[in-house]
Amino acid sequence: MATVQTKVPPGANRILFIKNLPYSITGEDLYDLFLRYGNIRQIRIGNAAKTKGTAFVVYEDVMNAKNALEHLNGFHLQERYIVVLYHMPTRQDAAAQKAELERREAELARLKKEHNIGEDT
Repeated sequence: MATVQTKVPPGANRILFIKNLPYSITGEDLYDLFLRYGNIRQIRIGNAAKTKGTAFVVYEDVMNAKNALEHLNGFHLQERYIVVLYHMPTRQDAAAQKAELERREAELARLKKEHNIGEDT
């Protein structure tokens, strides 16, 4: 008897990034395809010049996203083979978050100095 793998791989999350989509794809087309693997919270299709042919599919459950990724990566859809990946925040997003944290820490240090608050207080 085969064992069912239920462990979530590192980096797995509920958000899938799909690329190499036909430009004529509709939200309904994607919904019909991805709904086979679980309840969907949201689908967003890229419509700007840089994002055409891409979409995000957000599942209610990470295991549904994992199942969809395993079954649909490389799937032949409207004369194209789609690529399905877990969404990973870009380095730019991480850099922006780090810069925001540094800005807030500097502001906190400035306020402490302004109000004469030491680290030991």
